[in-house]
Amino acid sequence: MPSPRPPYRVAIIGTGGIAHAHAEALTELSERARLVAVADVDPTRAAEFADRFSVPHVFNNTQALLESGDLDLVHICTPPQTHAPLASKVMRAGVTALVEKPTALSLREMDQLATVQEQTGSKVLTVFQHRYGAAAVRLRRLARSGALGRPLVATCETLWYRPDAYFEVPWRGRWDVEGGGPTMGHGIHQFDLLLSVLGPWSQITALADRQTRPTDTEDVSIAAVRFAGGALATVVNSLLSPRETSRLRFDFEHATVELEHLYGYREEHWRFTPAPGHEELSDLWTNGDEPDVTSGHRLQIEAVFDAWEAGEEPGVCLLDARRTLEFAAATYASAFRGVRVAAGELTDDDPFAESMDGGAVPWEPVKEALV
Repeated sequence: MPSPRPPYRVAIIGTGGIAHAHAEALTELSERARLVAVADVDPTRAAEFADRFSVPHVFNNTQALLESGDLDLVHICTPPQTHAPLASKVMRAGVTALVEKPTALSLREMDQLATVQEQTGSKVLTVFQHRYGAAAVRLRRLARSGALGRPLVATCETLWYRPDAYFEVPWRGRWDVEGGGPTMGHGIHQFDLLLSVLGPWSQITALADRQTRPTDTEDVSIAAVRFAGGALATVVNSLLSPRETSRLRFDFEHATVELEHLYGYREEHWRFTPAPGHEELSDLWTNGDEPDVTSGHRLQIEAVFDAWEAGEEPGVCLLDARRTLEFAAATYASAFRGVRVAAGELTDDDPFAESMDGGAVPWEPVKEALV
């Protein structure tokens, strides 16, 4: 019997809030991975993070981290405007980059990453952890098998609440740093899951507004979507909703599948309703021996390792992530231009391929300039 392979060597760039979720996931996977290094421009924060998670090596810049030793995977947990440059640097060092969403701030940056990926042979993966919960995996399998019939109608709602104080952080609410509001930074997880189930979208008609928050970006957006397979869907992204919830509903010919949670789901958050005459489908939905683990970073990181060991390409690959980012860009383009936008329409010379605001935001900025 072959001996087990040594644990994967993993590093994290950026030790702010979301990095803790990554480190905790790696701690749970300690038999398969070792967090061997971290880097952050804030040395005190990096040292505290390293002490908490027993990380042996701490660096104050990315290049030093990449030169410190052989690495298998580097997690990028920095502010969004740094994601693409750092992912390029990691790939050029011959290492796979796992990037927090959004992968980049524009479709143009995504295409630049694709060029680096082709040049280096290294990969950039994006964190969309809700794809990996057991129920979501099961739903995709049943949908693709045809057992549920054609998808007909869907709703996707990220109804969250962020008070004015949330935007007191200087970099929040800026197009050039975050890339957008709840469409880019909050609802993207839910509509990525929607897209992973329903497949390619074909056209979007959207609205977006800054209703009340002190932000340069939108605080709410609403889209009506037609999918290539014929399904129609609505997608709502809000930071104005005091009763917070994240909801998805899929109406297939033979069943309705619903999910309501907030920041992560388990089996109890799903509901399966067969159509009359299709009651036997409930047996296909019933959870068997799958572990009932909250959808989160651990499941996606574990899936990366599983794919490597099976000789397969891990998700979420750059092409998949680009489809999701294009959905966000098309939402903004439709809302700010007041037109329907088709998939593939935002070509490289389109302002909305260069930036999510497209130079067409209809309200005045309110954030003070960053020093």
